[in-house]
Amino acid sequence: MTVAVATPLKPGSKRRIELRQIDVLGTSLRVAVWPGDKKKTPLLLFNGIGASLELLAPFVDALGDIETIVFDAPGVGESSLPPIPYRLWMLSLLSSRVLDAFGYARVDALGVSWGGAMAQQFALQNPRRCQRLILAATSQGVLMVPPKPSVLAKFLTPRRFNDPVFRRAIAGDIYGGKARTQPGLLREFHKTGRVGYLLQQLAIAGWTSLPWLPLLRQPTLILAGDDDPVIPLVNARLMARLIRNARLHVFHDGHLFLISDAAEAGRVVRTFLGEREKARPKPDPSRARAREGYASI
Repeated sequence: MTVAVATPLKPGSKRRIELRQIDVLGTSLRVAVWPGDKKKTPLLLFNGIGASLELLAPFVDALGDIETIVFDAPGVGESSLPPIPYRLWMLSLLSSRVLDAFGYARVDALGVSWGGAMAQQFALQNPRRCQRLILAATSQGVLMVPPKPSVLAKFLTPRRFNDPVFRRAIAGDIYGGKARTQPGLLREFHKTGRVGYLLQQLAIAGWTSLPWLPLLRQPTLILAGDDDPVIPLVNARLMARLIRNARLHVFHDGHLFLISDAAEAGRVVRTFLGEREKARPKPDPSRARAREGYASI
């Protein structure tokens, strides 16, 4: 595994950002780190299907001083295609290697849309490393209440990323919420290749978290829009019931509330993470001294 400075790019963020290109398991990944308060648990973000890390820059800005890590999925943005097709459990392993490369022992995880499935898988496979979980505009996989076929059909190809005219024409129909009156919300940063997009679709094909959601122990915040044609709100309500330690926050918006209402979404996430930081038990100095004494025997 090697780490090298990436070509300087401008993800449109107001915060200082460090971009790196890492070789992990045969794939060159572009990773962005927004440095923050080292006393707080860093946040690992998983993006939506076909989306490069630039898309989340306004939301990351709204997170304030929370250190944040995002990487382009294999075959997306500036990350290379993987040597073989992958499943979500494989991408979870790759995510852990990314964290190892940057020295992060524990993180909170946030996933949006397709990335929400990835975040659930990561939380399942890493119950100790993943401290808290935030699921935004996402579902429990194939056993979900589905969108209309006309909406689903528009996600079969990456045309909405690569054709700005087409994207503006369909934005309201597939994203709902503010996209109905502001079709330019989803700006073009990187075109998405068909192969990388297909690999992301294959990674989630047949996947569902429904049987094991009650096994998740992480405190969980579920974010959803009440006008989301892609992920009907009932799915968020179901996940909130199945995950033992979960709360639900509903935005009066559509699928893109992390972008269209980035400031409010950032505030809600900061509040959730801040509450949990305060609730975390502080280390007992006497126990620490006992451990040190035992280690010296």
